[in-house]
Amino acid sequence: MTREIPAISTASSVTLASPISPVTASFIEATLEKLLHDPKIPASTIVEFLASRSKNSSAVYVYDLAEQVGFGTLTREWAKTQKGTAHTVDLQTRAGAGLSLVGRLSEGTSSDTATGAVLTAYTSPHGLAKMAPALSHLPTATASSRLVVQVPTVTPVGEAFALSPSLASLTSTMSILPNNIVVLLSSTAREIIHFTQIAYKLTRSHVIHLFDHFSTGREIGHAVLPLSEQQLQGGSIEEVVKQAGYSFFDYTGDLNAHTAIILLNGPFALAARAIARHTPGLGVVSVNVLRPWNEDALRCVIPSTVKTIHVLDDVPNAATQGPVYMDVIAAFLVSMNTLSIHSHRIIPARTQELLLREDGFFYYLSKIISFLSKPPPPKYLRKLLFFNTPESTLLPASGLVENALLTSQGVSAHLLTDHDVFSKRGGITASRILLHSKKDQHELPIPFVIPFDLGSSGDADFLAVLDPSIMKTHAVLNYARPGALILIATSWTPEEFFASLPAPAASLLSERDLRSFVIDAESIASNFTEDVGFSRGDIASVVVYLAFLRLYLGAAATSDAVLAVARDTVGDAIEGVDLGKIHTRVWEALEELDVLPPSGDQSSSPLKRFEFNAIAVETYDGETVVNGAVLGSWHDAAKHIIFPSAFTPPVPESNEEFPQNPALRPEVPDRTYLVTCTVNRRLTPKEYDRNVFHLEFDTSGTGLKYAIGEALGIHGWNDGQEVLDFCEWYGADLNQLITIPVPNSEGRMHTRTVMQALQQQIDLFGHPPKAFYTDLAAHATTSVDKHALLFIGSAEGSSTYKKLSEKDTVTFADVLRMYPSAKPGIETLCELVGDIKPRHYSIASAQSVVGNRVDLLVVTVEWITPSGSPRYGQCTKYLAGLKIGQKVTVSIKPSVMKGKEIGPVYYYFGSRHQSQEYLYGEEIEAFILDGVITRAGLAFSRDGPKKVYIQHRMLEDSKALIDMLHEQNGVFYLCGPTWPVPDVFEALCNAMETYKGIDAKAAGEYLEGLKEEERYVLEVY
Repeated sequence: MTREIPAISTASSVTLASPISPVTASFIEATLEKLLHDPKIPASTIVEFLASRSKNSSAVYVYDLAEQVGFGTLTREWAKTQKGTAHTVDLQTRAGAGLSLVGRLSEGTSSDTATGAVLTAYTSPHGLAKMAPALSHLPTATASSRLVVQVPTVTPVGEAFALSPSLASLTSTMSILPNNIVVLLSSTAREIIHFTQIAYKLTRSHVIHLFDHFSTGREIGHAVLPLSEQQLQGGSIEEVVKQAGYSFFDYTGDLNAHTAIILLNGPFALAARAIARHTPGLGVVSVNVLRPWNEDALRCVIPSTVKTIHVLDDVPNAATQGPVYMDVIAAFLVSMNTLSIHSHRIIPARTQELLLREDGFFYYLSKIISFLSKPPPPKYLRKLLFFNTPESTLLPASGLVENALLTSQGVSAHLLTDHDVFSKRGGITASRILLHSKKDQHELPIPFVIPFDLGSSGDADFLAVLDPSIMKTHAVLNYARPGALILIATSWTPEEFFASLPAPAASLLSERDLRSFVIDAESIASNFTEDVGFSRGDIASVVVYLAFLRLYLGAAATSDAVLAVARDTVGDAIEGVDLGKIHTRVWEALEELDVLPPSGDQSSSPLKRFEFNAIAVETYDGETVVNGAVLGSWHDAAKHIIFPSAFTPPVPESNEEFPQNPALRPEVPDRTYLVTCTVNRRLTPKEYDRNVFHLEFDTSGTGLKYAIGEALGIHGWNDGQEVLDFCEWYGADLNQLITIPVPNSEGRMHTRTVMQALQQQIDLFGHPPKAFYTDLAAHATTSVDKHALLFIGSAEGSSTYKKLSEKDTVTFADVLRMYPSAKPGIETLCELVGDIKPRHYSIASAQSVVGNRVDLLVVTVEWITPSGSPRYGQCTKYLAGLKIGQKVTVSIKPSVMKGKEIGPVYYYFGSRHQSQEYLYGEEIEAFILDGVITRAGLAFSRDGPKKVYIQHRMLEDSKALIDMLHEQNGVFYLCGPTWPVPDVFEALCNAMETYKGIDAKAAGEYLEGLKEEERYVLEVY
């Protein structure tokens, strides 16, 4: 990082609140040529700009699958706010949905006839596969009536739904497309933009344009010269492609090659071309125009010296033959005696392996072709990596660094930002910046140069972690090369930092000799402004930028030099604050950590890898959309009724007598059943202070089956009046619709009113975890609320969080009322809060005896908070209020130890009075006599002169319990209310201190570690 550092300079300043956002008021008003010269605008955004111009399209059909991968949101925003944009139509992806496009072109209205109906559709590869059968019915294309489909080539694959450039879903599609459809493929920023222009000049054909949205299309840092109107005169595909300076096939490599690789244009084609440039005897053919397939053009582009051809195809499984191989075979059928043609089928899982492993694609090809030469790295190549969270005020920092580097005279800088929304609450953002000399020819997409490969020795020369909580859960330091510079934005002291650092991360700091620096960007920013909005975020981002500059410039980083570079980039003042003052504070505050050797205890939960599974889009009003829920009107629901074939999810075929209803809680992964309440009877006297009640549900016609020992999951609702009261206070429109993606189901959405979502799905009155306070802080508009929330979510606020959680038992709704300035949009709130989890109750009946019925025995959970407010268990309150005949959604959960041979069982049961609540006493006593239960610790707190609770019974058996937990791999389960949890925890810690000689702190850490191993399991309410 300290050698060959290029000069960084600029002639203009940047806007910090949204440094890389293309969505500004001037964006639409700018000319295409100006936009293309702006390297801060990614190619995918230019595609949307070109496609949505009213001169190119009369209407844009935005399919949900395209918008879910970050393509189409801007077009919808522009259609609402900017002139010159075609109107948009939102559609969901279903089999046959493309028929609406066919119908529009076949039976145009009178206005269509007058103005023309050049339709544009946005969809994904999976969506195109669903549309393909309908496209076979397209009418003949004309200059005023044709279809252009823009397809960003990125698709969720695998169980983790990682985004991939694989085109495997299109394997069977190409063969059924009619001859009047042109299929274009582009990979570089230049090709992506030029092929989009070409698509609207092909006046005799319908067009499908597949462009790289996995990497290059979203990269910041590419400036492209547009094709002029004089260059593109229109005409046939052959004519227009030639006018643009392109061909059906591109050849790269040795002109006298004996071996050739043929593959579709895309990220892997760019990687193969880089290899071919340095491998004698090898040539690579990338397919730019797949349909119509031009055999003559292919034969002309391949040298006559070629004897062996390897064809790479994306396929859904190894048994399926790829379309490119079949086309190549047909082209060289007469030459089969002298040519050897081999098919190589790449399934989606293999695609991910090649992308995640360092040099994975090169090693894959080297197994096919033994004489490959690995491309040498450019003379100057630097790799920067920034990790952050989407709600962080420091999110603009990586864009600010990119903007500064873009102005360098001798260095090209490219930025790619990806998101992981599944592995951590609130998500993680990873921004990769690649620097190389402008003299070097470098077209490799960033994922090939800076892969997220946990198994490598690291790639990043500089790594910034702008939210330190990420380091507790994810192996981000694995991506840093030995000797790399690490910048951590945190308020933690060095001692707190190392205390909270997981053992694997601490070891890596030492093993790789990583130089780590910390800066408290938020604290420095707060010294200059009380505003907790954009102003402080801007200053904090500049703080990170100044710290980066000092580390990036290395030995050349004098205080004056860093300030001079920064002034050229961001100006003399930020939000009215002199840059020199900020720089002075940063220069003094940046601190290098003395890496401590890892402690002897290396036990820790495995850290997660970053998984690219979401793409964010910043809208015109500054909102960031990441595959999330959106608000809409009643029109969204009406579409599902009026156009059921397009919007209703297909019901999967099933041979079951009682198949699953796909509309019954589609967001729940468990098999669900709709049962009917037939009995709701209180068992304890009304004068008794606890309500123990008996429930019976009729399961007839549902197919529900259960065995002894299994639990019934109740998918309860929130109290309707409480939801109404909350919405009135929050200002939410009860009748507004919210459309939510169904988890783990590509393309499926379900639309509900806000009232339905908050009552039936969102855990609004549940217990907020610590991370919620930190996430909510990003939405606070007052300094007091923001800092209070950040404090509770921090390590320093643990005692406050514990009080709120265990004593005050606050809910999500309570927290929002406590900090009223933190009011995210209702769709954002739904994502922050999450879904109501089913509550599981042990079934109190045997199906072999009662038949189509399931019984429960339930005790109402209610308590009084220290402030005097009554509290009720969410689900027991719902069950206690059930009326006869009311429908209830349920699922089945197997028992933990049913029928298993296990070790000794110590069973503890507590209630107030044995006479009133020891309802299964006879069965428990029988289990004790039969040896099923080794020991029963029964605690009836109100029956004796002194109150006795289960923790007291546990103390009597403390030595045996600790032996089982510590020595015999035992498992501890606690079910019930939350209030005994601290006392039970303390009883176990004291026992470990007494019998194992472990101090209280270490004992607590040991029990916390058992939680990670699922050997200390709490199901409390």
